[in-house]
Amino acid sequence: MSVIKPSPPERAAAPPPPPAGDPAPKARTALRSAGLAGALALLLVLLVLSIGFGARSLSVGEVWDGLFDRGSATWAVVHEMRLPRTLLGLLVGIALGLAGAVMQALTRNPLADPGLLGINAGASAAVVTAIAFLGVTGFTGYVWFALVGAAAVSALVYAIGGGRGATPARLALAGAALNAALYSYVNAAMIMDSASLERMRFWTVGSLATARMDTVVRVLPFVAAGLLVALALARPLNALALGDDQARALGARPQRVRTACIVAITLLCGAATAAAGPIVFVGLMVPHLVRAFTGPDLRWLLPYCAVLAPVLLLGSDVLGRLLGRPGELQVGVVTAVLGGPLFLYILRRRKVAAA
Repeated sequence: MSVIKPSPPERAAAPPPPPAGDPAPKARTALRSAGLAGALALLLVLLVLSIGFGARSLSVGEVWDGLFDRGSATWAVVHEMRLPRTLLGLLVGIALGLAGAVMQALTRNPLADPGLLGINAGASAAVVTAIAFLGVTGFTGYVWFALVGAAAVSALVYAIGGGRGATPARLALAGAALNAALYSYVNAAMIMDSASLERMRFWTVGSLATARMDTVVRVLPFVAAGLLVALALARPLNALALGDDQARALGARPQRVRTACIVAITLLCGAATAAAGPIVFVGLMVPHLVRAFTGPDLRWLLPYCAVLAPVLLLGSDVLGRLLGRPGELQVGVVTAVLGGPLFLYILRRRKVAAA
């Protein structure tokens, strides 16, 4: 009597591979390219608005004359006040947007932000120390202290958070603790040195109001170097997201990638904080908004952040000038007000997803 053996269960057929010349990737690339071009156009509009709005609003014609006609009545206003402020906002926005995106990719923590993790506070504390106790003045002196402070806090947060085994929650807690401690130190230094109070007040709330063209020129090399390092890390960070073993198989060296990330974050955060003080939430908001369109691919995410972060920062600066007339609201206050609700929304969404 023959025994009929049951046939093995059929496995679900694998989906057929996409045909050669599948237009979907090309369509996505074209859409993202068009989106990036639109973001650049929006940035250009914000640059013009930033030059045009202030204690006295300028028309587009007056902005044009102020930029290119040395004999115009608006030349001095544009070149001595509005243009340096706008260019500094552009550079600081690029720096903070890229730093936030790199930090989130490196730590795999969607809550990573130069302000929330204490990087900006470390740079601020170092600069306040230089002002109060060493008599340092001017951006040339500030920037080196800011870089050292940013690098030290970056390493400290990473170590306290657990190093390679750090979780998003531990990193956020370590950053919050260091942030509180460092800003307490900044406030204590301000109280102790009343003569430097006005200069140090700048380091508790970020602002573009004191921008000068020499500051723009001096901050440019640091931001440019950080920008190049960050963009070069797009492919290695994509590989690192698959895990260290897969990253090595793809030719990336995880330890070198992490070291380069720390270098980029230090350059970007240190230079931005030295030039404009601590500005929070820009590095948190922009990558989240961009990721909804580009996905996690850093080859697109980083360029989008470099364009849209200045849009957010300059837009916040213009909004602060309009709402605070005849004075102004500091840009750090406006970004904090805008970023707070988004931060709570992200926390709420993560809590729901984990339930």
